[in-house]
This record gives sequence, C-alpha cells and structure tokens, in this order.
Amino acid sequence: MFFRTLAGRVSRSYKQLSIQRIISLTFTAVAVAGALFIGLSLTLRYSAMGRQLQAQASQEVLDQVNLALDGQLRRMRHVSDAVYYHVIKNADLDQGIPTDSLSLLYEENRDSLVSIAVFDAQGSLVAAAPLSEMKPTARPMEQAWFSSALDQIENIHFSTPHVQNLFRSAENSYDWVISLSRQVELTRGGATQSGVLLVDMNFSGVEQICRSTTLAGSGYLYIVDADGEIIYHPRQQLIYAGLWEENNQADARLPDGTHWEEFQGARRQVTVKTVGYTGWKLVGVVPGDSSAVSTTQMLLFALTVLLFCVFLLVFVNARLSAHISEPIRRLDKAVNEIGPGGQLPDIGDEGCYEVRRLERSIRAMVSTMNHLMDDIVRQEADKRRSELEVLQSQINPHFLYNTLDSVVWLTESGRYEDAIRMVTALARLFRISLSRGKSMIPLADELGHAGHYMTIQQIRYKNKFTFAIQKDTPVEGLYCLKLIVQPLLENAIYHGMAAADGDGQITLRVWREGEDVYIDVIDNGLGMPPEVAASLLDEDQPLPQSSGSGIGVRNVHRRLQLTFGPQYGLEFYSEPDEGTTARIHLPAVDHPPEKDGKKSNGIKSRG
Repeated sequence: MFFRTLAGRVSRSYKQLSIQRIISLTFTAVAVAGALFIGLSLTLRYSAMGRQLQAQASQEVLDQVNLALDGQLRRMRHVSDAVYYHVIKNADLDQGIPTDSLSLLYEENRDSLVSIAVFDAQGSLVAAAPLSEMKPTARPMEQAWFSSALDQIENIHFSTPHVQNLFRSAENSYDWVISLSRQVELTRGGATQSGVLLVDMNFSGVEQICRSTTLAGSGYLYIVDADGEIIYHPRQQLIYAGLWEENNQADARLPDGTHWEEFQGARRQVTVKTVGYTGWKLVGVVPGDSSAVSTTQMLLFALTVLLFCVFLLVFVNARLSAHISEPIRRLDKAVNEIGPGGQLPDIGDEGCYEVRRLERSIRAMVSTMNHLMDDIVRQEADKRRSELEVLQSQINPHFLYNTLDSVVWLTESGRYEDAIRMVTALARLFRISLSRGKSMIPLADELGHAGHYMTIQQIRYKNKFTFAIQKDTPVEGLYCLKLIVQPLLENAIYHGMAAADGDGQITLRVWREGEDVYIDVIDNGLGMPPEVAASLLDEDQPLPQSSGSGIGVRNVHRRLQLTFGPQYGLEFYSEPDEGTTARIHLPAVDHPPEKDGKKSNGIKSRG
C-alpha cells in the first residue's frame, strides 16, 4: 500500500512537470549514470595504459632491432646476388670460376662473412673463399642448407645457427654461422647444371645486435625461425643444457603485434615482429608486473574527469532543455510526414539556431537525395569499371626481368636462335597484353598469348616440361577477358613443375557447353590436398608465401565475377601426386563488346 501511494505521487508529480524540467532531469540522470560508467571505464582504461605504453616501447625496440638485422641480412643477400649474377653467370666450369672475384667480395665483407662457397649438385666443391680445401669428412649434401636450396629453387634460404666445419682451418677453429643458400645454374661447356651457392654469415653480428637491446624491467629479446627453432636467446646455452625453458614454439605461431600469455605460472607480455623475407620472428618478453603509470595517478585522473563531466552535463542540460524540446518535437513530426520524393513541411522560424539550421539542412538534404540516387548508381558502375581496370593492370616485373636476363644469357652463350625465339615471343606476348587498352579480346588471341608465354618459359626451364593446347570447340568468334590464362599457367609451372625433370606436362584444354565456355589448365605435377585447393580462392585465407603469378589466381577469379557475375570464375581440382586442374568458367560471348572498358559490365552471353 505504501509503495502504491508513493508511485501514485511520483506519477502525478511527473505529469505536472514541464517538458523542459523533464528533459533536464532525465538528461542529468542519464549524464550522471554515463559519467559514472565513463569513470569506471577510464579507471580500467588507464590501468591498462601502462601495459600499452610498455607494449609500444617494446614494439619500438623491436622495430630498431629489425632495422639493424634487415640491413645486415640485406647486405648478405646482396653478396649472394653479386656472386651469382656477376661471377657464376659469367663463368664456365671448364675454365673455372674466378676465385679472385670471390676473394674480393669476401674481403669487402669480411667483418660479417665467414666464407663463400659454390658446390655442384653432387656436393663437390667448385670454388670457395677464403678457404678452399674441404675436410675429407665433410658431407655438404647431408646439410639442411644444401637440400633446402635444391628443393625450393626460387628462394634464398636462411639456416639456424650452427658450427660450419666444411673446410680445413689452420687454427682448427670453427665459427658459429647462419648459412644463406640458394640454387644456382652452373655452366660447363655451354650446358647448364644445378648447383648451390653458400654464403656463411658470422652469427656474432646477430648476437651483438640483440645483446645490446634492452626492454622494460627484466624483459629480454630472442629470435626464432618459422618452425619455432631458436636462432638467438640471451640464455641460449642454458636452454641447450636443459636448465632454462622458453615458450618459443607457441610464440613462433603468434602474428605480429603484442600478446599476453601464461607461461610457467606467470603472466607476461609478448611482442612479435617478423624480420623481412627470412621468416624469422623477433620476440620481446616483458613480465606482466612492469607498469609505467601508478595506480594512484590513474585513480586521481579518473576522479577528476568524472567530476568535471558531471558538472558540465548538469549545467548544459539545464540551459539547453528549454530551447530544444518543442522545436525538436515539431521537427521530428515534420520529418515523419515526408513521403517518397516529397519535401519537408514548413515548421516555422522558431527554436534555437541549431534547430533552425538543422531544419534547413534536412530540407536541403531531402531536395538533394533524389538527385544523389542517380549519381550513386552511376558511381557504382564507374567504381566497378575502375576495380576491373586495377585488377587487370597488375603485371609481374619479376617475370620480365627473368626473361630479359635469360635472353642476355642465351646471347652470351651463343644460342642466338633461342634468344630470337624468346624475344619474338616476348614482343608478341606484350602486344596481346596491351590490346589497345581493351579488356575483352578474342579467345584466339588469349590462347596465342598463352602459347607465347609458354614458349618463353620452356626456353627458360630448358624443356623440363611439354605444353599442348587442345581445342575441343572452335574458338573463332568467341571473346573473353584478357590475361586470365597466363596466371594459371604460371601457377602450374611454379607449383606443378617444380620437381619435373623432363617429364612434366601442361595441357590447355578449351571446350564449350551450351551458353558456357570452359578453359582447363592441367598439369601432372605434385598436386595438393583437396582442402588446400579449395582454400586458394578463399579471401579469408592467406596467400601461399612462394613464387607465383604476379597477377594471381584470386585476381582472375575476382575479374571474372566482377565482369560476368558470381556464377562464373575459377575452380581447382587436385589430389596429391595426381596433378592439378585449374578450370576457368565464363559465358560464351560471340560478339565484340561495344566501347570496351565503358560497357564491359553489360556483356551478355549468347548461344
């Protein structure tokens, strides 16, 4: 009974209040509640500020270390490139590789280098500097750096730290090194064979960079490779002796950034930074009890902000409630009366300046909306065309560089006919690629473009594979998007033909089914699990970190769907050891598009 009487009095008092008082009291109550919430949030937020500042400091330290490591690793990579492209490429094994050039490169970088060596595919030493006599017990072919170089011929490989004991040393001392290895092509009497270039970098350089780094509190820094193996750790000897443990396997799987983890019952902050093209990761570890801001300072700051917000909101609500209540209500009613294509009704010239300005803005907005609808439709069409142009304009400069480098090598080797064939194919390849700015070209031209591309690649890879085009359906009169076959051929070469030794085969098959055209790129390479093939077109999955198409299969897939619709695009079929089939599905377009590049979105398939 008491509560019912109290509720009745509150209800009658509420009904007797003016709208100004209601707005003022309501806004004040909400503002106070909001200020309390903000105060609590600020307390929690500033409690984490110390950790955030600490994470930022760790990130800056890791950036500096990464910059120093990147400079040293880039220097070693330049040494590797100089040996390969300026010494090995210009030498014939019958005359021997000029060791004075190797010695000169070594002397220029002896503060960072331990040795430079070139081996053939059987592990025999071809040339080396500064030491040139191998130990009888040395077995290069059994070394991880040797097999990694021959297994993945497109990359430079960085090993974990190890003792390099291949060569006889007068002091019988062996250095800890990080090996940079790569597959190279050696020339003997005009014929080429595979070999391995080894550049051993002194591990002390990496150790010195890391030892001079300090983190907050008792924090420390260590380095792991992509597999979680420790490359550097301040307590590395203790770890090897089993006296210290590190969470390196779990930390190696973390993405770049700052993370929190529980390890050996303690909470700690872990900051991760990937080092360039090596796959290494810098890991900074700081104990969780380190903090840059005291709890007292955070509480005082939060209390000050809370009191200021409450005072400001109460004052502002009391002054503005009378000015905004009635004009806002009328404006809301007028807006609700606007119909499709209508105009805002006149609500008079009352209310504060902000309300009148809002009325004019809404009136102008309603007047403009009808014009904007047509503009939006037109802009969406332009945006779609722009996306197509950007996607199809991506060209792989690395392919052009390798092709021209091969032409130079063929010319220097006296293989003029092959050089002429390669240059002619390259010229025709780019003539079709340009196509006078058109995005739709005859299907026959696209197949010709693929043929020229494969001519270049067969010369570059010395006929490690064969290539054939099967036309199950006449292609005369059919049109397609340009540059949709080459990326799939390039993918088949890099991934399907990597282990081919003259028995590789790539087939390009074209056929038509009713209103649709299908183009298959089939290789007899290693293949892949079906789940991997299914993920190639998944935008949520990361791209494989390997050499491949500069344009990319996802690029082709998006271009096909943007042009013809979501029912078209790419499909992949593959099984391990059974090869891979990449299928292009597009409509049968039998007429040249009007004003190609401006109306390409309106292409329709015809039987």
